[in-house]
Amino acid sequence: MDRKYIEAQVFDKIDFSENPIQMGEYEYCTFASCNFTKADLSQIRFLDCEFLECNLSNTILHNTSFLEVSFKDCKMIGLHFDQCNTYGLEVTFERCQLNYSSFFEVSLPKTLFSHCQLHFTDFTRCNLSRSEINHCDLLNATFHDTVLEKVDFRHSTQYSIDPDQNKIKGAKFSLPEALSLLSKYKIQIT
Repeated sequence: MDRKYIEAQVFDKIDFSENPIQMGEYEYCTFASCNFTKADLSQIRFLDCEFLECNLSNTILHNTSFLEVSFKDCKMIGLHFDQCNTYGLEVTFERCQLNYSSFFEVSLPKTLFSHCQLHFTDFTRCNLSRSEINHCDLLNATFHDTVLEKVDFRHSTQYSIDPDQNKIKGAKFSLPEALSLLSKYKIQIT
């Protein structure tokens, strides 16, 4: 299959769920208000790109590369980042819905999640060391054997993290949400 190199283009309001995106490498591109719902992005490389107000829900990410890619105000429900090409994976998320997504065994140190909704998102065996999870809603997000060292959870809510099952040395939490770290002990705090 012919792979194209696309540089510094703006894709505005394109429905890639109806018209598949061209296989190739996209560098310095902007995708604004595009619909990628259930689109197949397999084998595509995105370098220094930004996605603004896009719907990427249930997009197929087999061996997709995201290198220094930012997502802002995007709907990204049910994405499997664990199926991406993780070599050089570097992403940021601002004001995104990432419900039911999976970062299983993905290494994402120093990643920004700001003002995101992360309901039922799987971070099992993920490396999030030195990340900033700022003003995020983590209702039923899964943290198990996750590296959370020096992660900033201040101002985030509804997380449930077992300190015995995760590495949390140097992580930052704020009250009253930090009390959830004790929930497994079934103690009463007044």
